[in-house]
Amino acid sequence: MNIFLIGPMGAGKSTIGRLLSHELNLEFIDSDREIEARAGANIPWIFDVEGESGFREREESVIRDLCERDNIVLATGGGAVLREANRAALQSHGVVIYLHTTVEQQLERTARDKNRPLLQTENPAETLKQLLRQRDPLYRQTCDITLHTDRRHPKAVVSEIYRQLAKLGLVK
Repeated sequence: MNIFLIGPMGAGKSTIGRLLSHELNLEFIDSDREIEARAGANIPWIFDVEGESGFREREESVIRDLCERDNIVLATGGGAVLREANRAALQSHGVVIYLHTTVEQQLERTARDKNRPLLQTENPAETLKQLLRQRDPLYRQTCDITLHTDRRHPKAVVSEIYRQLAKLGLVK
C-alpha cells in the first residue's frame, strides 16, 4: 500500500506523513528532502540556479522513482500536481490524499520558513492565493480523499485518514 499526500505548502504533509507512516508501519519519504539529497543542494539553491522548471524536472524524476516503491507514505511538494506525469504516477500507484488548508493557515505555518522560494516575495499572501487558485483544481482532480487540516492537531488528521482508509477497505 502506498499513500501519497498532496496539497499546498503549510498544509501539514510532512508532519502528518511522518505520524501516518508510524501508525501504519510504512516508510515515510518527503519528496522535497529526496530531491535535495539527490541534488546535493537545498531547494532554494536549485530554484536559484536552475529555475522552477529545473526543479520541476528533478521533482518529476523523483516522484516517478518513488511511485515504483511499495509500502510508503510520500509527502509531495505543493507544486507536484502541476505536471500531468506526476498526477498520473500518483493516481496509478496508491491512494492520494489532499490535505486542504486556508491561505491564512498557510501564512501562519510558513511565516518563518526561508526554505520556500515561491514565498520570498513582497506579498506572500497574494502569492499563496494565486497558487491555490491554480493548484486547487489539480489537487481535487488527483485525490481520492480530501481532508481539511486547519486548526486540527496532526494526530486528529491521522485518525481521520485511518478512518477513511478503513472505509476503502485498506486497513482494519
